[in-house]
Amino acid sequence: MPTPTGKSTRAERLAQPLAREVAEQVAADHGVCIRPVSLRRTDIATGATEVIDVPCGSTLESRCPACAKRKRSLRRSQCEEGWHLAEEPVVKPDPPSEEQRGWVEQRAMVTAERDRLAATGAADPEQLSALDAAIADLDEEITASGLRGSVTRSADSSGSSRSRRVRSTKRRLDVPDLPKRPMTRKTVGRAFTDPNSGKVFRPSLFITLTLDSYGRVRSDGTPVDPSTYDYRRAARDALHFSKLVDRFVQNLRRVAGFDVQYFAAVEPQRRLAPHLHMATRGTIPRAELRQIAAATYHQVWWPAADTVRFEGDHLPEWDEATGSYVDTSTGEVLPTWDEALDALDADPDAEPFHVVRFGRQVDAKGVVAGSEDAARCVRYLAKYLTKDIAECHAAEIVRQEQHVDRLLDALRFEPCSPRCANWLRYGIQPDQAKAGLRPGFCRSKAHRREHLGYAGRRVLVSRKWSGKTLADHKADRLAWVLNALGVDPANEDQGDEETPRPPVLASVSSGSFEWELARPTDPDVAPREQRLLRAVGEALKRRAQLDTARRNDLSATYDERAA
Repeated sequence: MPTPTGKSTRAERLAQPLAREVAEQVAADHGVCIRPVSLRRTDIATGATEVIDVPCGSTLESRCPACAKRKRSLRRSQCEEGWHLAEEPVVKPDPPSEEQRGWVEQRAMVTAERDRLAATGAADPEQLSALDAAIADLDEEITASGLRGSVTRSADSSGSSRSRRVRSTKRRLDVPDLPKRPMTRKTVGRAFTDPNSGKVFRPSLFITLTLDSYGRVRSDGTPVDPSTYDYRRAARDALHFSKLVDRFVQNLRRVAGFDVQYFAAVEPQRRLAPHLHMATRGTIPRAELRQIAAATYHQVWWPAADTVRFEGDHLPEWDEATGSYVDTSTGEVLPTWDEALDALDADPDAEPFHVVRFGRQVDAKGVVAGSEDAARCVRYLAKYLTKDIAECHAAEIVRQEQHVDRLLDALRFEPCSPRCANWLRYGIQPDQAKAGLRPGFCRSKAHRREHLGYAGRRVLVSRKWSGKTLADHKADRLAWVLNALGVDPANEDQGDEETPRPPVLASVSSGSFEWELARPTDPDVAPREQRLLRAVGEALKRRAQLDTARRNDLSATYDERAA
């Protein structure tokens, strides 16, 4: 209540909702991005400019609920469409255009001339440098023309290739052997016919794989005895979990004998170890799945990182003269990454830095197309896609928070990649070392709290899952909405005032406009709150138009049936 003077107290004012936060909540409730990106569009012909807001496209609900919800819905559609295909998906690239062929032909001519001059041994270095620069420019033009990949596989623009370290592919003695079937090109699983009803069933699998145990845990995922819980192994397993998943897919396809397609999601268990949920097209016996999981492993061949050589104030320093890190107490240059790997290759008794494996728990469930189980599994796969790994199981009690802190402590000084700054702690220069590196302060997302060691992609989709890319699925949704509103996607006009076409859709794919990022401080960029309110109004108008179109369509269908 107001005070006798008619003025509200500070506590009363703080209890009132903040208008800006309410605007964000209303925007999120109506599917509007709360962190829009402002782009300035300039008409090349007239020079007219216009500022257009586009969604931020975040996949995290904590950053933008509307964009994350759309991304999750899109992934669900992708999963549903590809899981139980009855026909092979068509994945065929478009034929190259004349422009693309022309760029490749020019690249071939310049490459042939450079190789000819280099083979003579009497070529002018400046001439070779000029040809190398021309090859680099041609590679950029080839990429800009719309071709995927590079015209050369392993060689760079100068014609040299970096040697690839090859290790023995002999299987470890402590893992079982795997059967291997002849491979076929098919991706669609077998269909079974019920002899009594004649109904055709096309079952697939929903698989869950977990990592091994690091010690006994309680029901909330925290260790029973933190002093004996193997946090180092848990950290290393999380860092290399994505490689283990790749090995599992390779082994799965070898055993199955066909190109198994999958849609998988990675999320943490309560004990914070990542595990995998995977929907696979087709089915194989569960006994073989357990055998594949037991025989799957990934060896990390890195230098040893068990003995700490530098810590605290005693750290290596960057020497500008040599371009290397040196030991300040002895002046010794630390071995480079390649030198450390050479020493590892030369040691016949060398052991891998780490071996990551799956645990014994392997769950596999048969799922039939169109069943409630299939819909439930799809919802489960998309359940945590919009959350950070640390948000999936938020710490609710003190010991859960302490469990997270101990895992982060183990991750802080653990090398996450060949370029990780933590290698300096163990007396080795990281790959492609540069000045300013400091152990314990690696900028990789694997060391961040929201990732807890897993820096890979949260959603894993095989190339022939649905025969479409995520952009194709998004375009299908857009085409459906435009068709329901009666808007012709091929029409570049803005349409009438009743069903205006969003300007970004009409021009972003055309070459008559230039786009640049607009800064929030630019005078022609409205405040974010004003842009949010405007976007909410446009969203409500589009929703009303879509609802009207749906009612008209249902009414027309009813009239046709009645007639």
